[in-house]
Amino acid sequence: MDQLVTASIDSEMMRRCIELSRTARAHGEFPFACVICDEGGDVVAESLNRVRRDRDVTKHAEILAIGEAQRKLGATDLGGCTLYSNAEPCPMCSFPIRETGIRKVVYALRSPLMGGYSKFAVLRSEDINRAMPEAFAEPPQVLGGVLVEEAEEAWRQWSPIAWRVIKRRGIFEGDPTVSYSRATRPARAGFNWRRLINLIWA
Repeated sequence: MDQLVTASIDSEMMRRCIELSRTARAHGEFPFACVICDEGGDVVAESLNRVRRDRDVTKHAEILAIGEAQRKLGATDLGGCTLYSNAEPCPMCSFPIRETGIRKVVYALRSPLMGGYSKFAVLRSEDINRAMPEAFAEPPQVLGGVLVEEAEEAWRQWSPIAWRVIKRRGIFEGDPTVSYSRATRPARAGFNWRRLINLIWA
């Protein structure tokens, strides 16, 4: 596929993913969203997190979208698909990406502390597919920082206070040119994350 067409599809799908993430507050969720499309750019599946709704920490948007895509396509092999997430997939979500053979992963916000690509290397490791080629596909093409400013703004609109804390702790990076200094990390003691969550949903 032509690079300009591919870039256009990536932007279109990421914008759809970010807009989906904006609806998270109405569902009582953190603004994580995922869209999966096929080689022609048609949406196969999309999802928000359902962690709070289902009271299940495994219900991440990527895992839910991967499950829906497999059901719709009637196959566990998603080798012709691209996954879009407004934040870098965590390791838990990255393993199903590798197992289903998703060919490309596109995300906006980088996660230097929890990322399945930048921190834990699940999305770029060749050890697992070399050792278990029956179960794991080769690493997908990974493209980060797509529409990062729009993704950051969606998080800021969801909760300005929470986004400031998230940025300060270095959990997500909205601007890839900004480096995180360990010295600026707030002390764990004295910060009540649960109280912040309650304030957000009040």
